[in-house]
Amino acid sequence: MIFYFSGTGNSAWVARRLAEGQHEPLLSIAAEMDKSGEYKLKEGEKVGFVFPVYAWGPPPIVVRFIRRMKTDKRPDYLFFVCTCGDDTGRTAQVFSSAVAQKGWQCAAGYSVTMPNTYVSLPGFDVDSCDVESLKVQNAVARVRYINEEIASGVRMKHFSCHEGAFPFVKSYVLRPLFHALLMSPKPFCATGACVACKKCEEACPVGNIKVEGRPVWGDRCTQCLACYHVCPVHAVRYGKMTASKGQYKGRLLKD
Repeated sequence: MIFYFSGTGNSAWVARRLAEGQHEPLLSIAAEMDKSGEYKLKEGEKVGFVFPVYAWGPPPIVVRFIRRMKTDKRPDYLFFVCTCGDDTGRTAQVFSSAVAQKGWQCAAGYSVTMPNTYVSLPGFDVDSCDVESLKVQNAVARVRYINEEIASGVRMKHFSCHEGAFPFVKSYVLRPLFHALLMSPKPFCATGACVACKKCEEACPVGNIKVEGRPVWGDRCTQCLACYHVCPVHAVRYGKMTASKGQYKGRLLKD
């Protein structure tokens, strides 16, 4: 079975292709998060996790889900695929450590470069149309390669993630600072352009938004920015950082 978390759709797109390629059921982490019970694994069944890289590591919701997840046996083959706009830092090590605390072993991990979606800090914006198109084209080939490698049955430990420069500093110094200082939903607001269409409410993977005339954000924000990118009139803002930033619509993603 393959578990995935996605905000703007990049990881969901990858997860669907992997589930089809591996003939495995696909389960949303956001939907499964509050369920109790045990996942029953068939003999030799693969267990995969697909998620975006947030601040050079797995999203906190993914780590929390792994901690509370119960299975009737230890997975025979566990892997992850992470999507990123640029690099992953030490995401592989952070994820492997999370599953190791349950007595599991991560056998393989891969990164897939996808269009940028993070816009909440200076210097970060969506990609140009040309860059977005190139990334999606390369991602199709990359996911095909990952599917073939996982399906090959080779059980060697293998990681293929683009760590980038200064991966230790990014994942073990900057990431904790990001979680401590930049995860608050308080800067989110909607301008007078808001038409109360509720698309932001519907797009939020954790049900953190209620539209009552204007959207109101709760305290369970994952900083996925789905609400910002889905707004048809660009009314959603994250403080003063996003007024002049672009939106990512995932128009090139096709199943």
